[in-house]
Amino acid sequence: MSYEDYNNALKVGQREYRTRLQKGAYPYLPALDEILSYVNVEYEMNLGVCEIPMELIVGTRTRGRTNSFAANFMPLLAPQTEFAGKWINLCTSLQEDGLRDPVKIYEFMNRFYVLEGNKRVSVLKYLDAYSVPCSVIRVVPKRTEAKENEIYFEFLDFYNITRLNTVYFSEKGRFAKLLEQIGTPPGEVWTSEDRLEFNSVYYRFRSAYEAKDGGKLPITVGDAFLAFITVFGYAETKQKSIQDIKSDLPKVWDEFLVLTQDRSIELMMEPPKETPAPPRYKNLLNLILPENPSRIKIAFFYEKTHRTSSWAYTHELGRLYLDNVFPGRVETKAFENIVAGENDLEQMEQAVQDGYQMLFTTSPVMCPASLKIAATHPDVKIMNCSLNISHPTLRTYYARMYEAKFVAGAIAGSLTETNKIGYIANYPIYGMAANINAFALGAKMVNPHARIYLDWSTLKDREVEIDKDPEINYIMGQDMKTPNETSRRFGLYRLNDGVPENLAMTTWHWGKLYEKIIRTVLNGTWKDDDVAIGSRAISYWWGMSAGVIDLICSQNLPQGTKRLVDLLRNNICSETLTPFSGELWAQEGILVNEADQIISPMDIITLDWLADNVVGTIPALNDLTEQAQAVARMQGLDKVQMPEA
Repeated sequence: MSYEDYNNALKVGQREYRTRLQKGAYPYLPALDEILSYVNVEYEMNLGVCEIPMELIVGTRTRGRTNSFAANFMPLLAPQTEFAGKWINLCTSLQEDGLRDPVKIYEFMNRFYVLEGNKRVSVLKYLDAYSVPCSVIRVVPKRTEAKENEIYFEFLDFYNITRLNTVYFSEKGRFAKLLEQIGTPPGEVWTSEDRLEFNSVYYRFRSAYEAKDGGKLPITVGDAFLAFITVFGYAETKQKSIQDIKSDLPKVWDEFLVLTQDRSIELMMEPPKETPAPPRYKNLLNLILPENPSRIKIAFFYEKTHRTSSWAYTHELGRLYLDNVFPGRVETKAFENIVAGENDLEQMEQAVQDGYQMLFTTSPVMCPASLKIAATHPDVKIMNCSLNISHPTLRTYYARMYEAKFVAGAIAGSLTETNKIGYIANYPIYGMAANINAFALGAKMVNPHARIYLDWSTLKDREVEIDKDPEINYIMGQDMKTPNETSRRFGLYRLNDGVPENLAMTTWHWGKLYEKIIRTVLNGTWKDDDVAIGSRAISYWWGMSAGVIDLICSQNLPQGTKRLVDLLRNNICSETLTPFSGELWAQEGILVNEADQIISPMDIITLDWLADNVVGTIPALNDLTEQAQAVARMQGLDKVQMPEA
């Protein structure tokens, strides 16, 4: 029987050999020695005996007998050769007695190259073994800025915690995200039970994914697995059978497709143009029995209540605005005190069961629950208030607050007498550095000597301190006043003997955004964007020109300052003025934008540097309060998630 096995393996090897030659590819096994001749090696380390997936064994350590095998480890030598006889005997032995000694192997960049045991690997691959015990020597290259190198060093950190090499990713940051999704506390090492549990669920997912032809996508199985558990959760995925996973895969297939694209997010910078509603009467029957006007039930979800949170209050004003704009055509309801990971999924599910066809979740921390609802209820429209979320099953929305901050900075820069201006930020998330920098650039535009002193309201065990500096009279605080609070420390204010005098307030007019989005639902054009952009995620990011952002100014501002505000507002709305254009410098004298360049919208969202006239830093994740850490984990800037050593 083993002679027949060899002939079958030989045919597979010859077919692989011919296919590679036709494609102009190298037809034999790669040799690690040749690969390392182009690599600077940092060190080698003995990992002992490890169970290695067969698919990761891709070559040999030395050139030696590589020509005896095709690139898939199947034999190429004739059946009458001594090599074939040894292969046949080994095949019989492995089928009857199993593997006695581990294969000696080298690992480089999570790929494995055989030193001793090429024929054993060949036979085991032919027998479709899943893994093989190997005595492993790891070869570690020197660190470089190459993407593949950076991913590998992230893998090494992951391996030190998990001792797993079964999962790999095509992009940076995903090993850390996987540990976060699994719920591994920082620094905690996995037990053997953890590894067995993970390998079990990962194997089931892989089997289902490949059965659905997922292997044809240009992403790793790890990429797809992470996307899957991001939607359904690791704990729930552990309970799923292969058939359950197969049933769920179509619900999130677009999540996989978006990973194959260079640009995963489509930023909608302006509202859609108004389109006339379709004719109401389509036939004679409709003339006799007119159709009822479209009606939609819309639910809003707030972390706190609109009386205790200025953020929730701005969205509540937007909800009430919808009721006024669409009387009789929309029915809205606010769900308050939503706690992410506790009652958010339950409350959203209840809203769906109550017939709500559209859900607005107003915090990034509600994104996981929003994703699951979007996947399990594809007919329900879900929108999450966040930035830079690349999930095509979930649309997101935000507003370009930095435009109003730029104008507010110009006001402060023109009025300050000490050239010291305060800025109180809250969460170090996407878009926040843009707000801070826009304010600083606006101040610098009218006053080259203006310095912005940055403080954070979400640092643990510390209160805001900049208002204690007697030379800082002008401060940019939180955007809006909380309804139940009497303090006037919001917007841009001046301190007169410690008493705040409000000068300008940046405002969110969510109602304008909600109105324009609801109109696309009512007039039947909601899905047009999906058709236009394919599988990319849709993110609405509108600004002053759409009426979503504005700056309300005090009547006590000097007349010249009021004229400056009008000029800047008009130029921003007409795009004559773009805050992030021209020569821009970051702290420590780093040039971040050339004189003839404009920073792209996506780069503005992900800014994690501070302008050279800002005094202060972006805090690390561990410096934040527990609540702020939850938000930053979902939306935190790179500098927050991975602070510099």
